[in-house]
Amino acid sequence: MERADKELAFMLQYENIAWYEDGKVKILDRRIYPTKTEFVTCNNHAEVAKAITDMVTQSAGPYTAAAMGMALAAYECRDLSEQKQKEYLLKAAHTISHARPTTVDRMKAVTENAYNAALRAMAEGKNTSEAIVESTVEGNNRRYKKIEKIAGYLVSMFPKNGKVLTQCFGETIVGQMCKVAKKEGKNIKIYCAETRPYFQGARLTASVCRDMGYDVTVITDNMPAFAIQNEKIDVFTSAADVICQDGYVVNKVGTFQIAIVAKYMGIPYFVTGAPDRGHKTVDSVKIEMRDPEFVLQAMGVRTAKEGVKGYYPSFDITPPELVSGVVTDCGVYSPYDLKRYFEVGNVGEYEIVV
Repeated sequence: MERADKELAFMLQYENIAWYEDGKVKILDRRIYPTKTEFVTCNNHAEVAKAITDMVTQSAGPYTAAAMGMALAAYECRDLSEQKQKEYLLKAAHTISHARPTTVDRMKAVTENAYNAALRAMAEGKNTSEAIVESTVEGNNRRYKKIEKIAGYLVSMFPKNGKVLTQCFGETIVGQMCKVAKKEGKNIKIYCAETRPYFQGARLTASVCRDMGYDVTVITDNMPAFAIQNEKIDVFTSAADVICQDGYVVNKVGTFQIAIVAKYMGIPYFVTGAPDRGHKTVDSVKIEMRDPEFVLQAMGVRTAKEGVKGYYPSFDITPPELVSGVVTDCGVYSPYDLKRYFEVGNVGEYEIVV
């Protein structure tokens, strides 16, 4: 099977995201990469769910981890009756898909695909864990190819020698954007907001861009306005954890304020990804509030006095009036026209395969 992760950076290779083998799942620990390259080993699906909750993997990483967690769950219940295996896998799917509250809709699509792959394997007398891994690779291939199409539409809107500002870590779109820009001869420079408190922009986005040969600069989270104005940045772009059909974009906290600055400075903000079928309006989104202690430190070093309180929403919500376009695998949509994406027969980034 030809793999769609070919030519992409280390972090975007399937085995380096999360991988099931021999009754274990290994997940690249993105909390410490690239300072250290270490994998967290999970011995059961509950540990996979906890790793997702604990931010061992982030951005689109949890979707691969979730599927591999289902392969591990299939291994755990391999000696049970077929009916008991189905019941076990359904419970595992719920545990894994609800590891983080804001992305449950997409995670359910991933775990449902894994469950369906297991059902097909049972009917054919095949190894269920191996079938789920194979299905996951096929699913990642489909998604990576869709995101390459998204990257094509996105890069077409970059100036030939443009400067691009990113937020957080958009995972696959970052690698595909770099690959497509190189093929099209776009000599772009990339600026990454650091993205506290986990520093995904500084550690992950910047690493992928650098691995793929790009001129990349990290700025702190309070520099976007100055950088846009003085470095003459042309475009702000981000992926999203949820794109509601009413045009609201849910992404790493800080996206909203950069979108405000981009609007004021007169540069476009393009969000990448398909709208979410399960989020017709923004009212359906639950913003995850995480341990405020993380705000009081930087990479394990405390920065605030004992007794000082922190505040840590994982995501914020950018309204459609600040979004120049939603770049999908089927073209660029107005944020006010996203319902049409599904009405014309598109299936989205995380499609369910029966």
